[in-house]
Amino acid sequence: MPSVVGLLEQRELVARRRVDELREEADRIQAELALAEREWKEWAIARARVGEVLDPAEQTGQDHDQVGRTASASGGRAEQTSSATGAAKPRSQVPVWREGLDRSVLSVDYQRILEALGDRHRLHQGPLTCQELAVMFGLDAVPAKVEALRSKAERLVARGWLAERQPGRFTLAQGPAGQGGAS
Repeated sequence: MPSVVGLLEQRELVARRRVDELREEADRIQAELALAEREWKEWAIARARVGEVLDPAEQTGQDHDQVGRTASASGGRAEQTSSATGAAKPRSQVPVWREGLDRSVLSVDYQRILEALGDRHRLHQGPLTCQELAVMFGLDAVPAKVEALRSKAERLVARGWLAERQPGRFTLAQGPAGQGGAS
């Protein structure tokens, strides 16, 4: 008759082998994920570059917040200087909020978040969660969509556009809210 300790050792060995197999599989999946994310970012950059090239506002020069170009003293290459309103291109980084900075400097996704929270502020309603924002925007409230919104909201908090007084609940920050919700 086998001993109890022997049986326990056998079960432990089987469990350890299973853990090792799962770790190997997780490492393989992590490597595949890293490659897929890199490829995704490259495609996003390519799309953004094509968008810049095909942007009719830049080609015609009729956008009032157009980014001016000046020749550099060293080498004569063109470099961008922002206009007085501090306009940023779509899909660019979120600038730090400052007095007089309009929300139009933000990409459309960030503007939608600010608009939704601005409406809540004007109606004297409380903060929103990212899950509630997803539903408001007509998105499925699945973790991937909610986390994408959370990432954007956290970035807006870090740059002074939004406030997160309670974990996971977002509202306009004092500066943007002080401008009647229309920053």
